[in-house]
Amino acid sequence: MNRRLQQIVATTDVHSAIGSAALMLAFLPTARTDSLIVDSGDFFEGTGIYRLGKGAIERDILTALYDVVAPGNHGWPHYFEPELRRITVCANTTDQEGAPIFDRVRIERVGGRRVAVTAVIGQQAFEAIPIGQRTGHRVTDPVRALREVMAEHHHHADAWVVLSHSGFEEDVKLAGSCPSIDVVFSGHCHSDVHGPVRVGGTLVVKGRELGLGYATASPTGGGWTARTGLFPSLSALPDALTGLRGRISTVEQALARPLGVVREPYRNAPLDRRRLLEELVEHLHTGSTTDAVVLNETALRSVPLGSVLALGDLLAVEPFDNRLVHAVLPDEHEQALDALTKRVGPLAVLPNPLPPNSRSVLTTGYLADSHFGGRANETGLRLGHTVRRLLTDRTSQRADRPEGGRR
Repeated sequence: MNRRLQQIVATTDVHSAIGSAALMLAFLPTARTDSLIVDSGDFFEGTGIYRLGKGAIERDILTALYDVVAPGNHGWPHYFEPELRRITVCANTTDQEGAPIFDRVRIERVGGRRVAVTAVIGQQAFEAIPIGQRTGHRVTDPVRALREVMAEHHHHADAWVVLSHSGFEEDVKLAGSCPSIDVVFSGHCHSDVHGPVRVGGTLVVKGRELGLGYATASPTGGGWTARTGLFPSLSALPDALTGLRGRISTVEQALARPLGVVREPYRNAPLDRRRLLEELVEHLHTGSTTDAVVLNETALRSVPLGSVLALGDLLAVEPFDNRLVHAVLPDEHEQALDALTKRVGPLAVLPNPLPPNSRSVLTTGYLADSHFGGRANETGLRLGHTVRRLLTDRTSQRADRPEGGRR
């Protein structure tokens, strides 16, 4: 099909919310007739569809419907799969020798202009990638990387669009440091700020996460306009995607398997993940021989729960299949945990404060590998198993356990 592109349509942070993204999947094929379809990262990980499907459905959606994507910290290895790598761009990631690991820029004609589309990932987002997945990869300063790419390609482009996986506040700063950018499509922040916000001549804008909405930008006059919107109600999926709908339905049927009655404090309400996290560390500390338990709040997701916990609910609450392991605490406990909070978000720690002579900690494999210098030894336990025990009435729990997944 000969497409005459008039605008750019961007999604971000879909996080495998494919079951609730029927409107997105119906909208994008139609939008493709005159729109460049892009994504600002984290299309993967976050639901049971990812855990059971191992990212295959998400990959097929991206390669079928999207033109250019930025890599996110979630699902980082998928962006190296050949079909997906062909549409992935990033200006500030390299190998150990400094060579780019993705294409740095794509030039597309939109609204009669030569538009250079590139991407960056923020330092914090890059460091959130499990260390084993980013071995041999490096991240450079986004501002310096963008200036280098712009200098190299300035003769080939009339406008610059950046897909940023850094967070909205960081993207506002980025726009101030790189005034040659026309539009920044923001991602990674999970905030209610969507914009568009104008910084000099640059527009910073973000669509709603989890497949609920999108952002658009189009050239107009001597500049650009941008807006956000929710995906409209449309008819059924196009014929080309009916097979995909069948695959999604098959996974959803498996995710509907009941695991037990939800305990009263969590029943028929959005999950209070802080409450659950504090209950988790107390439960784990009671049964542990280690000096302390440390978990990060973002290991869990706040999702609505009904009266019965289904497998899909459990895998949405704890979507990352975290293993519980033993690690060694740094000598300077307080400073180390303060630094960790800045990198990964709020922590739950028990005992709190830690006694001065604390050395061993029970934590997730992710925190141990990325922030505690590695694992001292495995426990053979998954965080999700304990989450299930605490969310459901003990008398209703079944003997079978949920399927495992990556990470």
